[in-house]
Amino acid sequence: TDGDYRRWVWEIGRRFPHAGYGGTFIRWLHASAPEPYNSWGNGSAMRVSPVGWAFDSVDEVLGEAARTAEISHNHPEGIKGAQAAALAVFLARTTRDKGLIKKEIIARFGYDLDRTVEEIRPFYSFDVSCQGTVPEAVIAFLAAHSYEDAVRNAISLGGDSDTLACIAGAIAEAFYGPVAPNILVKVKAILPKDLWLTTERFRRRYGGDAEECDYV
Repeated sequence: TDGDYRRWVWEIGRRFPHAGYGGTFIRWLHASAPEPYNSWGNGSAMRVSPVGWAFDSVDEVLGEAARTAEISHNHPEGIKGAQAAALAVFLARTTRDKGLIKKEIIARFGYDLDRTVEEIRPFYSFDVSCQGTVPEAVIAFLAAHSYEDAVRNAISLGGDSDTLACIAGAIAEAFYGPVAPNILVKVKAILPKDLWLTTERFRRRYGGDAEECDYV
């Protein structure tokens, strides 16, 4: 795109108004001139994963992740959550080193990643904050052995499970490689055609060679 994150998020969000957005974000979508509303919600981290593919240095990824967040989620925790999720995707893609990913996320963002999925699960509750979602999603990825395993780990925690799975799955795809065809077929069947084509164009440009991305 042209880098105008606010315009693109606003236009696509309005095109699909029933996608389960939070109440404040819905009001943002319906504003004639949307402004940031100091949110620390996990929506900034849920939508940021393409940044980890589209940019090729840590500084660029952190800077662009902040820009994507600031259009709506300009609270420090909203920005931090987006940066952590994008950096995890970037490091998964470029290093495939879980130890390094864990070390960097802890050092840069102060998240507690020294827990297990089994320790989190009994006490986890619905939490829409970045600080209550991103660390758990990263842990779900770190404990996984595949893309599907990461998504299952995330969903098993309960809470805001679609967001957890979105973040964990994004990191896992960057780490393990293209999503299995049997999963993609199911996604394609339910995703609106223009969203599928947008995703396909992005993957062809940033996500690997044409053969890997030929999901049509």
